[in-house]
Amino acid sequence: MKNLLTIVLSLFAMLSYASVIECVGTATQVVQGTDTIFIFRDEIHLRSTCGAVDWYTADGRRVASNIDEIYPDDGVYRVGNSRFIAMKYQEIDSLSIAVETTCDRTILHLTGVDDFLTRAHTYSLSYDSLGWNTEAWVPVAVLETGDLTSSIVLPALYGSTTIKLCYDTEVRSALGLDSACVEVTVPLDSIKAANLMLTSLATTRGKDGEKSNERNRPVSQDIIKSTSQTDYSGPLEVAFYSNPTPGALYYRWAIYHGADLIVTRNDRDIRYTFAEPGTYRVVCSVNNNYCTSDSMEMVVAISESYLAVPNVFTPNGDGINDEFRVAY
Repeated sequence: MKNLLTIVLSLFAMLSYASVIECVGTATQVVQGTDTIFIFRDEIHLRSTCGAVDWYTADGRRVASNIDEIYPDDGVYRVGNSRFIAMKYQEIDSLSIAVETTCDRTILHLTGVDDFLTRAHTYSLSYDSLGWNTEAWVPVAVLETGDLTSSIVLPALYGSTTIKLCYDTEVRSALGLDSACVEVTVPLDSIKAANLMLTSLATTRGKDGEKSNERNRPVSQDIIKSTSQTDYSGPLEVAFYSNPTPGALYYRWAIYHGADLIVTRNDRDIRYTFAEPGTYRVVCSVNNNYCTSDSMEMVVAISESYLAVPNVFTPNGDGINDEFRVAY
């Protein structure tokens, strides 16, 4: 019972002390993990609202006795069982960004922060990426936040953009400081990554709703989805489009009939007529002088073509066997 009472009293003392330390002057409070950080714009000035207390460093050295206010240097301090950090806000004199682009990522190398990272500073980062909108690659606004480090890793860039980085926005606002941002433009000729979006259109034969004995005749220029397999009767002419990102320079197409490679081409877009029945795979990748994209593929299934020749017809206007028609 005595040990339990001791624990309860210790916890009460910890909570009490944690709630009675306050900043004097222009300052703000940040929580980092289990630590409370008091950040001051000018000199560090701390006050105990419960009267005179003893002030210690984190390693147990007493810095002041039986007083309610102190003006300490940057450091980690303790009052009772409450641990906290006090520091004067530190400006970055010359923050700059160097951009390294690779095939699968973008790395921002920050200079000017090595001596600045005495605590977890935050950043917000904005730039335009490229996203596919079912018809074309379009700019997509990206906003990222995190803890500031000497390098920040982003996804691969596929086009030119301007990257804007702002740091400590909330803290600086609380301290009455102007926002601190830096920008860097990434030109297209520095982009290494390449990507594509494979689409296709089948050439039409006939009109939708028209009577026909042809099996699965394409009656509209439907896009053949890369995630589906549809049977069409041959011959079927299809135009395939690579839809590359701006950094792509070269193209590689391969068409397989079953396991056999039957066609290779190097044009940006291709057109092919599937005449024989079977399952075909159309595979495309793009590249430049640095990187090759992941391949995309479509599956085209061609059914057996045949002639349906009626041996009787009854042109009596009842809608049944009124016409004599040969269709493939």
